[in-house]
Amino acid sequence: MNSPKNKNFLTGWLVRSKGDSRLILEPCPPTKSVPDTVARSTAPRRASGQRWAALLLLALSAQPALAQRPPQVPRVGILSPYMASGSSFQDDVKRGLTDLGFVEGTRIAYEARFADGHTDRLPALAADLVQRKVDVIVTTTAPAVRAAMQATTTTPIVIGGVDDAVEQGFVASLARPGGNVTGTSWLNVELSEKRLDLLKQALPGLSRIAVLREAVGAGTMARAIMIAAQRLGVLIYILEVRAPNELDDAFSEMNRIGVGALSVVEGPMITAEGSRIASLALRNRIPAIFADRRFLEAGGLMSYGPSLPKTYRQAATYVDRIIKGANPAELPVEQPTLFTLLVSQRSARLLGLSLPEAILVRADEIIE
Repeated sequence: MNSPKNKNFLTGWLVRSKGDSRLILEPCPPTKSVPDTVARSTAPRRASGQRWAALLLLALSAQPALAQRPPQVPRVGILSPYMASGSSFQDDVKRGLTDLGFVEGTRIAYEARFADGHTDRLPALAADLVQRKVDVIVTTTAPAVRAAMQATTTTPIVIGGVDDAVEQGFVASLARPGGNVTGTSWLNVELSEKRLDLLKQALPGLSRIAVLREAVGAGTMARAIMIAAQRLGVLIYILEVRAPNELDDAFSEMNRIGVGALSVVEGPMITAEGSRIASLALRNRIPAIFADRRFLEAGGLMSYGPSLPKTYRQAATYVDRIIKGANPAELPVEQPTLFTLLVSQRSARLLGLSLPEAILVRADEIIE
């Protein structure tokens, strides 16, 4: 039993236990012995091969996911100084981009912020858009443009209409803006003089005109208005307001002075309160001219200026070119070429006025 032959015989059996604790020997298939040196050398090779196979499977499984990843869409920040429901600014910008093929949610995304007529909110709103890393900011009015410029010197800024962009330092020149700002601008000095002239034509014998504007407005415009008044031979009283609760006092001052007409200069807060201003003018029997037609329904007598919805949609063309790689420093600032005069005969009747035929003939549209 102790011979080598018997030892080999016994090692080919397995011992297992049955339920009654008896030990039973069963034959075990012989295995081919492998030298230790070979086993040690092939084991790491097999493990390495398994790892490479696993990595290959992961790479192959990741390919469909990479292929299906949607392209990143440009993000446009809309910085509106107005209320969401008080202006068509954001809707016109979006409409213009839609017309250019930018479908919201698939080809473009928007981040809109509204100051609700409070200019002091604009800096924080502009900074928030910059922190969200939008690709371009679209805005309008001088306070909003100034807030955007203070928030960034690198993110492109598109102006959807502003007074005297060069005079206010927003761009170096109309032909070559030279920075990260471009868009549409008009010479408000000329527009302000034209509105004063229209009031004088509509109201023969007019000698005193009030100009209502926000205290944040540019001083250059106030000086230009005074110069225009001297040329037209009328007295001008510039009334500045900082908040809506100052409007009643402003109209009380107009009555005290005895002005015969009012020219309203557009601004974020004044636009937000435009309907109220038009109603106050009608209630105090003061004929008023505005920059935009929407205030005629509330009591304004006339409006003269560029089409703001068209100007806002024009901003979309700048956004389109910038998204496609254009440098805002090299995109010339455009100026509106079409200005429209609207006259409200309804407001004239409520004010007890009979407008001269000459002003009615000049009007592009008469609202009955």
